[in-house]
Amino acid sequence: MPTRTARTAWNGTLEAGSGQVELSSSKVGTYDVSFPKRAADDAGGTTSPEELIAAAHSSCFAMQLSALIGEAGGTPDSLEVTADVSLGPDSAGGFRLTGIKLTVRGEVSGLDADGFAKAAQAAKETCPVSKALTGVEITLDASLD
Repeated sequence: MPTRTARTAWNGTLEAGSGQVELSSSKVGTYDVSFPKRAADDAGGTTSPEELIAAAHSSCFAMQLSALIGEAGGTPDSLEVTADVSLGPDSAGGFRLTGIKLTVRGEVSGLDADGFAKAAQAAKETCPVSKALTGVEITLDASLD
């Protein structure tokens, strides 16, 4: 499997500085980042490490769930996955990810609600991004539409 690369160029201090994160492997874009926008309710057109983790987690979970539904004899007609990643203070100092909430709504053929819930739980536990984030509490809300 290939290695994927992102690059960040940063200028200035944490509070006054800003940067750009480039998705280097795919070349799909370069996005502005700044700490004040990271800590604000309105991101104002900038992204953050938490949003990028949310994107990685939601897409990884969707792929893994799709595979597990197929293994269970179902067909994933559509999956809508949201990952909410929270940042908060760390008692050891600084900040930490304080939680991730995965929400999935699916339209699935050949699998009942219980089978879907079991596949979703297994996907939460086995997708590579979930495995990488084992130090963060990950919750799951999964149901069929």
